[in-house]
Amino acid sequence: MEGYEGSADDVTVAHRDSQASIDVADGPAGVAGTLREREEQIDALLAGGATRGHGAGNRARQEEPDEFRTCFERDRDRILHSSAFRRLAGKTQVFVFPDDHMRTRLTHALEVAQVATGVARAVGLNVALTEAIALGHDCGHGPGGHASEEALDPFVLGGFDHATWGADVSLVSLNLCVETLDGIRNHSWSRPAPSTPEGEVVSWADRIAYSCHDFEDAVSAAIVKAEDLPPVVAERCGTRRSQQLGSFINAMINTIRTTGVIGMDARHSEALAAFRTFNYESIYLRGASRQQAAAVVSMLRALVEYFAQHPWLIPDVADARSDVESESAAMRLSVAYVAGMTDRFACRSALTLLDWPVDQLPSGIDR
Repeated sequence: MEGYEGSADDVTVAHRDSQASIDVADGPAGVAGTLREREEQIDALLAGGATRGHGAGNRARQEEPDEFRTCFERDRDRILHSSAFRRLAGKTQVFVFPDDHMRTRLTHALEVAQVATGVARAVGLNVALTEAIALGHDCGHGPGGHASEEALDPFVLGGFDHATWGADVSLVSLNLCVETLDGIRNHSWSRPAPSTPEGEVVSWADRIAYSCHDFEDAVSAAIVKAEDLPPVVAERCGTRRSQQLGSFINAMINTIRTTGVIGMDARHSEALAAFRTFNYESIYLRGASRQQAAAVVSMLRALVEYFAQHPWLIPDVADARSDVESESAAMRLSVAYVAGMTDRFACRSALTLLDWPVDQLPSGIDR
């Protein structure tokens, strides 16, 4: 199909009976206006203290502004189309090689973006920046979930942190705005607070999303039951994901609108803390999870050591025998390569390159 001739000269339409159109003459200035006019329209809708993005944005390498998209919209699009983001589809959220309806690291990122933009839109924050941070926040994760951080810790000065790794390694080639990178780098609660309110919203959205959907997946896997939830969670936020998300999102919106502070009222934050504690004790730290993590750690460390000794086997390392100037450089390349792997690729690499015993692979691998 090549489309059909439209009512206007030199215009092709998608359907034979296409009639959709807009009145550009009577529309807002942004329809036919400049990027600056779009930015002004967006700025007029933002709350005081929200992050404004003008021109090409504040980037490590200067660029020309896009003709139509704001700088944060460009960041969101770059992350969405990046290989680091696509690989999240093959990386563990909680369960290695999950069933069809369980979350992966990719679906987690999308759910965080939904929660975060829902809050940002309601309180007048920059939605494009919020979405960019949310989509990119976990791009630094290695295969096998959080166990990859333990696995890669010994090979990185100061330890491996998926938040800083995502901003400073996985996404560095995208030349993102400093505000976007700051939000990604500092989304974890153990890190310093992000410098923007949008980044702080994503920090909350991350905890809200994974608390709710990890519990739902665990119920689906018959690891826990809905009635196992602590009473403070069930009574204040419900037992179903939709109830829980609605409660936490609305609590954030109401708190921000009332106080101006990016946070949540004590009643709901207490429930969220109890929810997260329950998940850790009943899901993340249960015996099977610890066994799975141990298998991931052992396998990934072996892969890092192997590629550090054979860096010329890493894709895109041209003439690596001469270009890798030191053992430390080879190790950096190896960690970056292994951290970027999907679960299945890491397991296949261990089987083919290391002759890894099948019974020592993380549980769930197709055998």
